[in-house]
Amino acid sequence: MAETDRSPRAGRPTLAVVGATGTVGSVMLRILSQHADIWGEIRLIASARSAGRKLAVRGEECEVVALTEDAFDGVDVAVFDVPDEVAGEWVPVAAAKGAVVVDNSGTFRLDPEVPLVVPEVNPHTVRNRPRGIVANPHCATLSMIVALGALHAEFGLCELVVSTYQAVSGAGRDGVDTLRRQTSLVAGTELGTNPGDLRRAVGDGTGPFPEPVALNVVPWAGSVREDGWSSEEMTVRDESRKILGLPRLPVAVTCVRVPVVTTHSLTVHARFEDEVTVGRAREILATAPGVVLFDDPAAGEFPTPADAVGTDPTWVGRVRRALDDPTALELFVCGDNLRKGAALNTVQIAELVAAEFA
Repeated sequence: MAETDRSPRAGRPTLAVVGATGTVGSVMLRILSQHADIWGEIRLIASARSAGRKLAVRGEECEVVALTEDAFDGVDVAVFDVPDEVAGEWVPVAAAKGAVVVDNSGTFRLDPEVPLVVPEVNPHTVRNRPRGIVANPHCATLSMIVALGALHAEFGLCELVVSTYQAVSGAGRDGVDTLRRQTSLVAGTELGTNPGDLRRAVGDGTGPFPEPVALNVVPWAGSVREDGWSSEEMTVRDESRKILGLPRLPVAVTCVRVPVVTTHSLTVHARFEDEVTVGRAREILATAPGVVLFDDPAAGEFPTPADAVGTDPTWVGRVRRALDDPTALELFVCGDNLRKGAALNTVQIAELVAAEFA
């Protein structure tokens, strides 16, 4: 008689982490190590040049394997954090091998056959995945949508005007390296006091940004779209509509890059169907899953990236009713773009899928 596998992880679903050696991948491994251990094998996958590296997850050393079709043999759920073009090629491969794929790229987010999921807002959509793929929203969208979803459920959202203040880590390691390099260059100088002095000092060292980001803000993120809009502005608009189930929601977005390493911030002007009160809005936000209400300006308490970085929730403060519109609220929100904005939401979606295997 064959021996029965009595290991505590026997019978649990197998998880593959694709892009395990990247910035978001490393955060994902930390989150998997912190969350309840619901997985059997966790298989780490990356490009061929990273194969053989060993990374820690759940207190164990795991060897990274190369991204090949065979790497998905026996995988139940695969989470992807790879560039769009890599996701476009390999996500369908993993799905064809039988894995449910949770993808963090922008490739499938607006595909009508791919649910765009935020577990605190629309968890029911995760089961409707005819392509075997679930998409994770953009980090700027995720930095506000949990709080906004809670308010929408109570008041009914009618219009949204947003400005983002996006951390440089949203542009990857190159973005962080660029900010640190520029910060070292300007430290202890008088730069930033005369027209063009900062641009001349930085020269071609703007990295992934069109302008210097140290001692500066850059009102642009993404690539050019029609009529002067950027791709990231259109992304926040389109994703908010899809997640909230409001395909005609009027949305206006301005994306701004700021000299912050990690954690996106946003100002939000949200107009609702009926008159709102600050008291009720605060009650909703204070009890909403995944939200921290931090709002006492008289005591100097309001969210900043320095507070929210490294934490999971969306931090919300500066809750005010609009001066000229009793149906509108003004908010300031912060969310760690590498945790809830990427790795955490991806893991949360994977955990929803894993529950189907129980």
